[in-house]
Amino acid sequence: MPPENGARMPIPRLVAFDLDDTLAPSKSAIDPRIGRQLLELAARVEVAIISGGQLAQFTAQVVDQLPETDAELLSHFHLLPTCGTQYYRLSPAGIETIYARSLTDDQKTRALAAVEEEARRLGLWETETWGPILEDRGSQITFSALGQQAPVDAKMAWDPTGEKKNALRAAVADRIPDLEVRAGGSTSVDITERGIDKAYGMTRLIEQSGIPQDDILFVGDRLDENGNDYPVLGMGVACHAVEGWEDTADFLDRLIPTLPLR
Repeated sequence: MPPENGARMPIPRLVAFDLDDTLAPSKSAIDPRIGRQLLELAARVEVAIISGGQLAQFTAQVVDQLPETDAELLSHFHLLPTCGTQYYRLSPAGIETIYARSLTDDQKTRALAAVEEEARRLGLWETETWGPILEDRGSQITFSALGQQAPVDAKMAWDPTGEKKNALRAAVADRIPDLEVRAGGSTSVDITERGIDKAYGMTRLIEQSGIPQDDILFVGDRLDENGNDYPVLGMGVACHAVEGWEDTADFLDRLIPTLPLR
């Protein structure tokens, strides 16, 4: 498949991935096939994962699931939770913090109040959930309609058209115009500082890694105009669209043999 922005598909020095529904089902562990492929990829290029989720999700879904390997190979992994407002690298000592930006207490208080009040007003505050609906991720406030641990089938059934999530996003954005309010995953709305999206995170990744944009390939499942991966496409990074982790795995089967070992 050609890149969706019409750019030349690069021979990448860095391959970046969305997490949920690209590397793994929502909030679930990666399949062993993906784990093996990520290590094979890291033996050739830098590997980055960027998502609205928090670091604990990256650890549980990906890092803890990787096959045993040496620290040198792991050092080629870049983790960018909360759309890149946090940036971590894997090292022999564990997970190393490169930077982490946080919302102020005032911003958090106003964001939490706005999203709860608007969700209740719109009839979107569910009483039967799997875990907390609201989560303070430091640099991001996240509303998850069914809770963070909701099963994938329940999430998909809650808002198949995205109408509920988009209505809530618009209502909350009107309440807190100084903050960024985005539709996140299948049932979530994320609130950050203004200007924070995956393009922000990818720009910080380019700065930190020193790898130019033209040498980066991004893989994601939400590259449509309303999707949370679209900002990466909009900044001109070569992108490959997938429809689930199996699609990603098939793509990596084709990509990895074309990349030389370092």
